[in-house]
Amino acid sequence: MSLDPNDERPPYLQVSSVLRAEILTKKFEPGKQLPSGPELAKRFEVARGTVTRALDMLRDEGLIVTRKGSGSFVRERTERPVGLRPHLEMAFADPHVTIDFAGFSSETLHSAMQEPLDKIRAGRLRPESIEVRLLLPDTTGPMAVPTLVDGLADDPALRDRARDIALTNAAGIRHSVEVLAELGLVEKASVNVKVYRATSLFKLYILNRRDVFFGFYPLRERTMEVANESRTFYDITGKDTTLFHHAAGPDGESMGSQYVQQATRWFESIWTTIAYEREA
Repeated sequence: MSLDPNDERPPYLQVSSVLRAEILTKKFEPGKQLPSGPELAKRFEVARGTVTRALDMLRDEGLIVTRKGSGSFVRERTERPVGLRPHLEMAFADPHVTIDFAGFSSETLHSAMQEPLDKIRAGRLRPESIEVRLLLPDTTGPMAVPTLVDGLADDPALRDRARDIALTNAAGIRHSVEVLAELGLVEKASVNVKVYRATSLFKLYILNRRDVFFGFYPLRERTMEVANESRTFYDITGKDTTLFHHAAGPDGESMGSQYVQQATRWFESIWTTIAYEREA
């Protein structure tokens, strides 16, 4: 099969999208080996390097594993852990899209949203409304992380750095979403940001009140220049977070449904009580 010539996405994104769908719909069962690189290149009529980039994306999402000398295999129990991107794209296929995020900076969300937003701009996805709520830590006071390794001392420069990362990504999400309404591509689009006095040691995504993704931030020591001075500090890394997926079932009694209900209840309780509008 050749790729869609009307699809404006790079070929490697198109290939990864097809393979991702085939994995999630169990065309390729957990543990099953994928076709070889040359076979996939022939199937999609693309260069071998394009296939390699597509497989790298699926590996980063936790959908496949590569065994040296053997090839690529669908990861066992791909529902847990799982990548956010394919489910986020499916969420945007609904007429009314809601995304609630609680975490450190929304950097991963900002990146993951670009593909479905590109599809809206290209007319391939047509939701009527999009509502995004970001719940971030207030960086104006001492935090558990980031913190200096020496004595676990608070450092305003590290908090300022965290604040800049959060503001940059929140502003990027707000612009890329709200401009869709300005262009008339969706009827309504909004992005609201609140902060609260807590250190985010986990990240939570709630998509369309139906799917929940939860993961703990890994803590690591790093040394880098901040505010023109070398600092060694403890930090968290969102891109290294393993996400676990819980989906609401057809009734409210399933474990997935209960998890979605409790996660939504927690988010709403924070959002409506101790969270407030202030620059992160």
